[in-house]
Amino acid sequence: MTVAPPQDEGDLVPVSVRLGTVVPPEDPEDWTRPLTWVAAIGMLAAPLLAAAWFLAAAPPEATDASPGSFAVALAIAVGGATTGSTQIGRLRAFTGTLAAALFAALLTVAVGAAAAGERQLGSASPTLAHAVAASLAGLAGSVPASAVNALAAGWRSRPARAAASASVGAAFAVAVLPRLFGG
Repeated sequence: MTVAPPQDEGDLVPVSVRLGTVVPPEDPEDWTRPLTWVAAIGMLAAPLLAAAWFLAAAPPEATDASPGSFAVALAIAVGGATTGSTQIGRLRAFTGTLAAALFAALLTVAVGAAAAGERQLGSASPTLAHAVAASLAGLAGSVPASAVNALAAGWRSRPARAAASASVGAAFAVAVLPRLFGG
């Protein structure tokens, strides 16, 4: 029976770190894979859509839901569902959907606040009101979409997972948005 010589602690640390230079990994996954782009677009679609809407034709009042409000709410719900469908495993699919929708909703509200211009006392500006309502409706749609993503995580086809969860999320978002405007 031979005993292996004890390893030096230096053998456990990469050479680049021991020499004082930290080298990035050889194969970073970040932006070279299509699923990363799908996830990024899923999280950024709603804020970009809201920014384009507010710059092109900002809503004049916040009494009713407008087509732009529906589009932004759908982008949050569908984008979150699509991002969650890129994940492997039930818990990751569930949390990925919610986290992506929350991120998109927060950025959308920030875009609405930035497009509001001057602060108004007593009432919110129409852009902020539509951004908040669309964000809340999109988040309301992302909750059932995350459950569908978690249940469908075992499916082989990611597009089928995305379609199932996105359709459920979109239906809930469309149902909730008019109620937020009192209708």
